[in-house]
Amino acid sequence: MTSLTRMFSTTDNDTILLVDDADALLGTAPKLDAHRRGLKHRAVSALVRNPKGKMLLQRRADGKYHSAGLWTNACCSHPRPDESNEDAVARRLFEEMGVLCDLQPLFIAQYRATVSNALIENEVVHVFGGTFDVTVDGTVAPDPEEVSDWKWMPFDALLADVATNPVHYSIWFRHYLQHHGDAIAAWMK
Repeated sequence: MTSLTRMFSTTDNDTILLVDDADALLGTAPKLDAHRRGLKHRAVSALVRNPKGKMLLQRRADGKYHSAGLWTNACCSHPRPDESNEDAVARRLFEEMGVLCDLQPLFIAQYRATVSNALIENEVVHVFGGTFDVTVDGTVAPDPEEVSDWKWMPFDALLADVATNPVHYSIWFRHYLQHHGDAIAAWMK
């Protein structure tokens, strides 16, 4: 077992789905192996807004296997074998943030980037969006092993902060804002 593998819990080495550029399934691989080798894989992400037009952000916990301490969207993860994208994103949003809300597909993003700990993200990401109203749906209750902090942020303020302080945000979240910003802005209204 390598030192990188020892640093992380067994859930950080779940089996993930390897895909081609068209998101066709090619096989599976352990999560850390796929990230070490930069293998293209399927991912899911949730953007969550509130009725006041603010986006839910989380700061990744210090123990995350990469991109620890960075601000990002409400959740990001990978579907398990035999799990739909819709089920995976709903499961992880609840596991990470304690949030249950209806999620609808927004867009599909593809990117490849080196992240911390010499790992490579090479993902086809199914991005979903949902609305969470604390007056109706309850409170945000993040898992401290996943999330070190969280906040609701107005979209314009978020864009300004990402432009000023890009290193404070995850690579994938910056990619979404740069390459799918119009779709996100329309959805935020």
